[in-house]
Amino acid sequence: MIVATKSTQQLLNENALLKKQAASQSSQIKLLEEQLAWLKKQIFGKRSERTVEDNPLQMEFEGFGVDEPKKEETQTVPAHKRRKPRRNGQDAITLPDDLPIEKQVLDLPDKEKICAEIGKPLVKIGEEVTKKIAYRPGSYFIKEFIRPKYALLGGGVVTAPLEEGLLQRCQADESFLADIMTKKFADHLPLYRISEILSREGIFISRQILCQWVLRCGKALSPLYEEMKTRILQSGNVFVDESPLKMQQKGHGKTKQAYMWVMAGGKTADPPYRCYNFYTDRKHSNAEKMLSGYAGVLHSDKYGAYEKLANEKRIIWSPCWSHIRRKFFEVENDEFCRWVLRKIRYLFMLEKIAWKRSSEDRLNIRKEKEELLIDELIVVIKEKLIHGKVLPKSKLKEALGYFCGLIPHLKNYLRYPYARMDNNVAERAVRPIAIGRKNWLFVGNEKGGRAAAVILSLVQSCRAVGINPREYLEDIMRRLMDHSAKKLYELLPDRWVKKKHQQK
Repeated sequence: MIVATKSTQQLLNENALLKKQAASQSSQIKLLEEQLAWLKKQIFGKRSERTVEDNPLQMEFEGFGVDEPKKEETQTVPAHKRRKPRRNGQDAITLPDDLPIEKQVLDLPDKEKICAEIGKPLVKIGEEVTKKIAYRPGSYFIKEFIRPKYALLGGGVVTAPLEEGLLQRCQADESFLADIMTKKFADHLPLYRISEILSREGIFISRQILCQWVLRCGKALSPLYEEMKTRILQSGNVFVDESPLKMQQKGHGKTKQAYMWVMAGGKTADPPYRCYNFYTDRKHSNAEKMLSGYAGVLHSDKYGAYEKLANEKRIIWSPCWSHIRRKFFEVENDEFCRWVLRKIRYLFMLEKIAWKRSSEDRLNIRKEKEELLIDELIVVIKEKLIHGKVLPKSKLKEALGYFCGLIPHLKNYLRYPYARMDNNVAERAVRPIAIGRKNWLFVGNEKGGRAAAVILSLVQSCRAVGINPREYLEDIMRRLMDHSAKKLYELLPDRWVKKKHQQK
C-alpha cells in the first residue's frame, strides 16, 4: 500500500493559508464582539459620555445581586363602542351653563352718541353680545362683550367696534388660545388629549376646531417668527441641528418622514432664540435655503450639506467636538481611545474656564493652551490611522476617519470669541421635538408642520430666557395686530421680558 506524502513546500503553503484564515476569522470575531458590546450598551447601558478614571481605592460591595423581574399580571378588557368622530371640522363648541361670565361693555364715546346732522342724542335700540371662552391660571370663564346699538336718526345702526384680536371671528379669547399653544408645544400634549381635559370641565371643543385654531395662530404669528429668523442670521454665530418627525400622507393612511430643523443664534453663552424650520425631506437644498445669504460661523454635526457649504467657503464651519468625543467613546476597551478622550476632556475644561473670562482672554487661552492640544491630537490620530493596525470596519477606524475628515475645520472656533467648540445649544433645542413626537406622533400635513415650527420657535425661545410661554403668548397675541411692523423685534421673548422688568 502506497501512502502519498505532501512535500515540505505544500505543508508550508497550507500552514500559511490556515494562518491567514485564522487571522481573518479572528478579525471578524473581534469586529462582531465590538458590535455586540455596542448594541448591548445601547439597549442596557447608560447613555452618558462622562468618563471616570479608575480608582484603586474605590470600595467594592459584594452580595448585591439583581432580582429577576416579576411577571406582570394581565387582565382582559372588554371591547367598547366609540362614537364615530365627525371629520368635517364643523363640530359645535359646547360650554357649561355654570361657567363664570365676566361682562365688558364697549360703548361709543359720548361725543359720538350725538347725531352729527341734527345734534340730537342717538336712540339705543339694543345690544350686540359677543362671547369668548377665556382662561386664567386654574379656571375657565366666558368673556362677554356688550356693545350697545344706536339707531341713527337719518337711518342705519352704529355700535362700538370690537377690540381687534389675533384671530377674526374666533370664539376663543387670546388667553384661551395661549393656554392651548402652551399645552401642546411646551407640555407636548396632543390636541385630542387637550380636548379630553377640557371635556372634564364641561367644555366640549372638538380636536378639529383646536387644530384649526393652531393653524391660524401659526399663520398669524409668522411675521414675528420671520423677525426672529432674521436676527439669528444677522448674529454671525449660528447653531444648527435637525430631527426627524412623521407627516401624515392624505389619502394613503400612512406617514412619511419629514424633518424639523432648528437654528439658534447669538453672541452669548446661551443664545436666546430658537427658530424651527419644517421641511418634508432632508435634501441639501433645504439647508442652503435656510442659511441663504449667511456667511458667519456655523456650528453643526458632520452632515454633508454643512460640509458642502464649508468646502465652498460660504460659511465658517465649526464642527461639533461633542460628536467627535462620542465616536471615540463608542469604542470599547481601547487604551488609545481613552487617551484621546482625556485630551478632549482637557479641551472642554479649558473652554469652561475661557467662557468665564473676557472675550480677549478667551482668545488668548485658546491660542496658548487649546491649539497645542488640538495639534497634538491631529498628529497622533493621523499616525494611528495611517500606520496603526486598525480593523477596516471597526468602531476605532470609524472614529479615526471621522476626526481626520474634519481636520481642516477643527480649529475654526479658536479664532472667534463667541464661537463654541460644541453644538450643544442646537442639540438641546431639538430635544422638545423628540419628546413631542412620542406624544403627538406626527403632523397632519405641510401646513401643520409650518404652523408647529412657528409656535415652537416662540414657545421654546420663552423657555430659553426663562419666561412663562402662556403669559408671553397671551400678551403678544393681544398686541401684535396694532404693533408697528418696523418694531416687531420689541415683541421677541428676550426684548419682551427685558421691558417687563424695566416696568416693575
